[in-house]
Amino acid sequence: MTDSTHIAAVTTVDFERIVIQGSFERPVLVDFWADWCAPCRQLMPILSRLAEEFNGQFFLAKVDTEAEQALAAQFGIRSLPTVQLFKDGQVVDQFMGALPEGQIREFLSRHLSRASDRLLDQARQSMAAGDLTDAAALIERAQREDPDNSRVFIAQVQLQAAQGNAEDALALLERTPLDLANDPEIAALRGRLAFSAAVIDAPSAEALAAQLEANPNASAARYQLAARQVLADDYEAALDNLLTLLKRDRQYGDDAARKGMVAIFDLLGGGELVTGYRAKMLSSLY
Repeated sequence: MTDSTHIAAVTTVDFERIVIQGSFERPVLVDFWADWCAPCRQLMPILSRLAEEFNGQFFLAKVDTEAEQALAAQFGIRSLPTVQLFKDGQVVDQFMGALPEGQIREFLSRHLSRASDRLLDQARQSMAAGDLTDAAALIERAQREDPDNSRVFIAQVQLQAAQGNAEDALALLERTPLDLANDPEIAALRGRLAFSAAVIDAPSAEALAAQLEANPNASAARYQLAARQVLADDYEAALDNLLTLLKRDRQYGDDAARKGMVAIFDLLGGGELVTGYRAKMLSSLY
């Protein structure tokens, strides 16, 4: 297929400009191929057709590995065809072999922005601004226009949480789609919602702190205070209370202190606070 605005043959001379620098503007799919490779010839027209169909959502770069052996070696190409996806200057995913078109579409869907994703971003902005009516309308529109976008589910859970329906949101999470089962955003939502549910009808943070001042062994008060601290984004204080609870009353709430700390680790994703308290938690356990 003739190169277009969405497709180009790439060499060592222009790889940096087209692939590396270009991937900061949009994903770049690099097809490493050779003329003698029959699966390569089967795959190339599928990739070219998808590049045109997606109309610029990604750029297709074709690398003839016979002519560009140094490039193939640089990116560890050992079998053909190999297709690598670049984002922000890095390889973020790849597949090998002439996959069926449906599997290639699924591969692309994990990395390409969809029109419905932009609606969901707007919905989150509306939630942050407190306009839950607008957020609900945007989420409903995204679901109507793109029912296959599983990220709509996450937005629906977030909306329930923003409306103060922690228990309903947790119930909704019980129906999490399989492709989101290991999504870090789902794990973070589940943890935050569990803390929200823990403080339904609970005293204020000030009242809970007063209870602990009078009785440092009040496990329920300490857990609820930690939950309120999480919801106020005071993660260090929450982790400190949960660690204290873990040491004093490991059995409270079916290991609630340890589970709570793990939930905060999922919320934060990483960093010095997580590293430090994870070590303290493991030390207390073992």
